[in-house]
Amino acid sequence: MDILPMGRFIDPFTDFGFKRLFGSEPNKDLLIDFLNQIMGEERQILDLTYNQNEHFGHSDENRKVIFDLLCTGSNGEQFIIEMQRVRQQYFKDRSLYYTSSLITQQAPKGGPKWDYHLKPVYLIGLMDFSFDESHNEQYLHRVQLINSETFKTFYDKLCFVFIEIPKFIKAENELDSELDNWLFLLKNMSRLDKIPVFLRKPVFSKLFNIAEVSNLTGKEKMAYDESLKIKWDNYNGMDYAVKQGRAAGMREGMEEGIKEGKKVGIKEGKQETQKKIALAMKNKGLDTFLIQEFTGLSEREIQEL
Repeated sequence: MDILPMGRFIDPFTDFGFKRLFGSEPNKDLLIDFLNQIMGEERQILDLTYNQNEHFGHSDENRKVIFDLLCTGSNGEQFIIEMQRVRQQYFKDRSLYYTSSLITQQAPKGGPKWDYHLKPVYLIGLMDFSFDESHNEQYLHRVQLINSETFKTFYDKLCFVFIEIPKFIKAENELDSELDNWLFLLKNMSRLDKIPVFLRKPVFSKLFNIAEVSNLTGKEKMAYDESLKIKWDNYNGMDYAVKQGRAAGMREGMEEGIKEGKKVGIKEGKQETQKKIALAMKNKGLDTFLIQEFTGLSEREIQEL
């Protein structure tokens, strides 16, 4: 079996790396610290219990769900921590399905009457992709049920936190919180060849020691190598599909845009024609930078279409 080249530290965005760092009882202090930085003042976690990550519904007909990590806090609140490497069409639906499965399992089976009192359920999604190209600088999304008229929280026991890692582009001198430090570390760990001075704190020192490739056993290195191969196979497959889709979509978008542009006519001028072409390409889901390249419009002009 060919061995992939490895850096000094493991890649957290592999199944092996993610679970080695966060998925075992001896390392739960790392997960607690990370989750506390994410949750902020809303909820501070004192302790966690790791749960079985495979769950079934109330009947044999119900589909089972498998989480990356499932933990229960000392007050009964539950945390699903998902590491998602590639975009999925129904990722939001899956997130809702996962949390719903935990909510329904809180209902007692038989016994006395139940008053529907529920424990909080949180889903933390670490995403190595972006939902879309809107809000380019917003990498952290907290989602709750709110009143759409007053914008006040309607229900605070169900919460989703999605973190779009590609949108986190802060440099070392721009980090201004412990959460920033965590996200910088997770995004860049596999590319680091030494521990940055600003991360030389007890919690990060422990994490780097666990992540050191030289500390892996032979079997662990083989497992990590296999995990890396799966990651890059997925990326290569998705990259090929995206390129093929863009090529097809670009042709279709350009054809439609040109047709629309012709309808505008010379009277409205080249600028309006380019806007029509850009709008057609945008409606086909093409990336902004591609539309800029083919139309010469600015990013702002494209966003305002």
